[in-house]
This record gives sequence, structure tokens and C-alpha cells, in this order.
Amino acid sequence: MKNFLMRILLATAVTLVAFALASSARAQQADEDPAPATPRQPQSTATPQSPQQPDAPVPSSGDAQTQEALAFTGHVAKEQGQLVLNDPVTKMSYQLDDQAKAKPYLGKQVKVTGKLEMRSNTIHIDSIEPLS
Repeated sequence: MKNFLMRILLATAVTLVAFALASSARAQQADEDPAPATPRQPQSTATPQSPQQPDAPVPSSGDAQTQEALAFTGHVAKEQGQLVLNDPVTKMSYQLDDQAKAKPYLGKQVKVTGKLEMRSNTIHIDSIEPLS
């Protein structure tokens, strides 16, 4: 009877060790990078490939600009003769490119939608509306 119990315990221990090793191997395999979704095409050494063209056009002025219009909220004020949008949360001042669009909102809280030119910190206004 004692011999039978020892064999059962030994078999259980071996099974648990095998299960632990299998789980560890699966976890390591999951951490590795998965195979790419599309298979790679073999590259020919005789014909060099041309570099890929960027999807979005780069602004010709050399200034980095957001690709999508963003919404900015703040107070329209005049600084150094120019209308700017002061954001009270970030404590940033943004130049407004279309002074004529911004002029009716001088001194008011507004929401400006437009693209931000990051190097000059200028918002290219698509729309401007007062906040209620």
C-alpha cells in the first residue's frame, strides 16, 4: 500500500512539473514578436527598390504642422499688436493666423478649430465660435 501511494505521489509530482514547464514555454512564446501578418516578399539583389513615398504631404514651408484639425479653447487677447488665443489650462498663447476671423471675438472665451503649426505656435483657423 505504501509503495502504491509513493508511485501516485511521484506521478502527480512529475505531471505538475511537466505542466509548469509547458506553461512557462507558452508564456515565453507569447512574449516573442508574432510573425508579420503579411509574408515578406523576397528582395532581389539585382533590382534595388525605390524608397516608399510618405502617405501625407509634408508642409512646404518646413514647419511641422498637425495633420488633423484640433479644437482649442481659451480667451482671445491682443499681445504685441496680434490677436492670440490664451489657454488658461496649459498657460500657452497661440498665434491666430486669420486676424479678421478672430477680431469679433476679442476679449471673449472661444473654441477655435484648426491645425497647429508647432514651430511657430500658430493655429490656422478653420472655425471659431464663442463658448456659452
